[in-house]
Amino acid sequence: MKLSDIADNSGSRKKRMRVGRGIGSGKGKTAGRGGKGQTARSGVRIKGFEGGQMPIHRRLPKRGFNNIFRLDFAEINLDRLQDAIDAKLIDAKDTITVESLVKAKVVRRPKAGVRLLGRGEIKARLTIEVHGASKSAIAAVEKAGGTVKILAPAKDEGEAA
Repeated sequence: MKLSDIADNSGSRKKRMRVGRGIGSGKGKTAGRGGKGQTARSGVRIKGFEGGQMPIHRRLPKRGFNNIFRLDFAEINLDRLQDAIDAKLIDAKDTITVESLVKAKVVRRPKAGVRLLGRGEIKARLTIEVHGASKSAIAAVEKAGGTVKILAPAKDEGEAA
């Protein structure tokens, strides 16, 4: 086999259609855009228009809201924490804090704090300080002989003091 023998499969590449290049091309004059008016122009388009009928997005009721006081926690499961301890990223003898989790790259950024969740199992005896924890996570840590201290939620960067 030579470099000159290498070629694409036939039909794998299609040439761009050049529009507006005369009636002989099959895409001349209106260039496949139909007649005149708004739809023939670039940019503008009638999105939710239903021919004068009330559009569906206005017929249906509004629902829900965005809670401005919602706290977004960085979540970490027990199995991820155990993996970090096994990989010696975190020392199990020290108190595990948000700062130590970020430093060990277990959590990317703390957000409004760290919340401990109960997936997986923990073998090491830990003292951990987090901003929230599920009942199953607290039970699993205490079963392994450790303690969980729940801190007050940290302030978000966006919140005013």
